[in-house]
Amino acid sequence: MSQSVQIKNALISVYYKDNLEPIILELNRLGVNIYSTGGTETFIRNLGVNVMPVEDLTSYPSILGGRVKTLHPKVFGGILARRSFDSDEKQLAEYEIPELDLVIVDLYPFEETVQSGAGAEDVIEKIDIGGISLIRAGAKNFKDVTIVASKDDYGILEDILKTQDGVTTIDQRKSFAQKAFNITSNYDTHIFQYFNQEEPLPVFKQSILTSQTLRYGENPHQKGTFYGNLDAMFNKLNGKELSYNNLVDVDAAVALIDEFTGEPTIAILKHTNACGIASRSFIKEAWIDALACDPVSAFGGVIIANDEIDAATATEIDKIFYEVLIAPAYTDEAVQILQAKKNRIILVRQPVELPAKQFKTLLNGVIEQDKDAVIEGPAQMTPVTNRKPTEQELKDLFFANKVVKHTKSNTIIFAKNGQLMSSGVGQTSRVDSLKQAVIKANSFGFDLHGAVMASDAFFPFPDCVELAAEAGVTAVLQPGGSINDKLSVAMCDEKNISMVTTGVRHFKH
Repeated sequence: MSQSVQIKNALISVYYKDNLEPIILELNRLGVNIYSTGGTETFIRNLGVNVMPVEDLTSYPSILGGRVKTLHPKVFGGILARRSFDSDEKQLAEYEIPELDLVIVDLYPFEETVQSGAGAEDVIEKIDIGGISLIRAGAKNFKDVTIVASKDDYGILEDILKTQDGVTTIDQRKSFAQKAFNITSNYDTHIFQYFNQEEPLPVFKQSILTSQTLRYGENPHQKGTFYGNLDAMFNKLNGKELSYNNLVDVDAAVALIDEFTGEPTIAILKHTNACGIASRSFIKEAWIDALACDPVSAFGGVIIANDEIDAATATEIDKIFYEVLIAPAYTDEAVQILQAKKNRIILVRQPVELPAKQFKTLLNGVIEQDKDAVIEGPAQMTPVTNRKPTEQELKDLFFANKVVKHTKSNTIIFAKNGQLMSSGVGQTSRVDSLKQAVIKANSFGFDLHGAVMASDAFFPFPDCVELAAEAGVTAVLQPGGSINDKLSVAMCDEKNISMVTTGVRHFKH
């Protein structure tokens, strides 16, 4: 295996010309012969650097509207030839094929074209054939060839050309090959996903090129990494980097607040559950009433708003310790107030389309599902009791249903007048969840008389309804579907409270 290779001949054919000029000038300084195609050839020539068209090498022009330019034995032979094989070297000489020691090729912007909403014909034309073949060939023969498949690596190559006078080491070439295969596998994954929509094959493929190393995972002894582009999702105005647990809570916060698109609303989350949420006419009022739900649990929580944070609201929020604050906008005065605490993470949410699927590793594989994208409003609530809910109760049931959808099972939610009053979450018994919610409401001075209750699953027994009625609840929402639904309905009738069913269960494990 050769350890060092002097670059003598290079093939350059790229879609993006950003920062390519310094590479070309360094290759020219080193006396490297450059072969190129189309727009890249013109770019190089305009720099005053000699360049040989690939057509002169192959004796074939670019044909089929540019679909076939480099697919030729004189190109691929020069890349794939093994310099340590006498037979390969003899054939290169026989067919007058130059050894191509450096290949700089990128790929047509397939992902970007799909995201732009372009039509099928434009998308198909952005499926690169020659480029991806050249990259794979160069990466396969990394023992002898340097492959640079992204403009992000131009700086590394430029440094090698300057400091090593065009001599590459085996470790450098192998590193470039690793990156090249990462690019081609990502490219193929996105092409497959484009074709795998109407009648999808039962396979799991994901590919994300950007990542961020986290301080640690769920606990300090666990390593953690986020794969994705947080900068596209949030503009960070203040604070340290988001941790693994921060990200889990932020994800839950975003999902919850997206249910509330009308009145100004603020939610406070702890361990992915809402410990406070309120909708009001003004954002400051929403904050005050959200915090009142459970000011103890709010300590160290994640706060999210669906409206601009002003100075008055920022002043109130700044009175407590929190980890993360998220809003679509802040006034300049609010930013000055919030930035006084250096470690508080302040995020401006950007309009980014979120995935429609969610998945996680499990056992020796992965489970995937559609995101729970439905929510039942008053029109989908079927009254099943003698007493029908009032207009205000229906409004509160809708509010409670949004919250219960995003709370850990088993879940009971009490709400009144657009405010979470208390919740019982994550218990092994729904009765325990209800009792927990009653105790919490009482401990923070909430009167449950006239409140509504929402459950994420049906009641197999009437005990929950009976306990809720004793606490003062006047309306209940549940999905229905138990063979004992009639027992809970009968208890509601006995206690003169209303019950509606939605027909949709929102478990969140």
